Amino acid sequence: MRKQRGISLSGTIFWLAILGFVGVMAAKMLPSYLEYFAVKKMFSAMVAQNLTTGSVRDIRNAYDRMNAIEDVKAVEGKDLEITKSGGETVLTAVWAKKIPMVGNVSACLDFAVTTEK
Repeated sequence: MRKQRGISLSGTIFWLAILGFVGVMAAKMLPSYLEYFAVKKMFSAMVAQNLTTGSVRDIRNAYDRMNAIEDVKAVEGKDLEITKSGGETVLTAVWAKKIPMVGNVSACLDFAVTTEK
């Protein structure tokens, strides 16, 4: 008599439940990561377009104009930390996002973007 091989129904249900749970968690975190990449892209565009050479007010206004297109809610122009390092302007944005997962369990994501090399 040959031994049966294959996938059992209970094993399939178990792995589909795990896969579904991971998918839902990833879907909840995706918007936060999209905002992170949008801020990173805006910083790169500001450096490429030489918009980091003016006053602090000009830099914040330039960021807010770009943000009007990207629509990032987590970081506004007033949240930027603008410093000088080695003769060039350094933009830094640091923020945290708390995402409710299941019940009283939340994920805390910390983001930091800078133009410093």
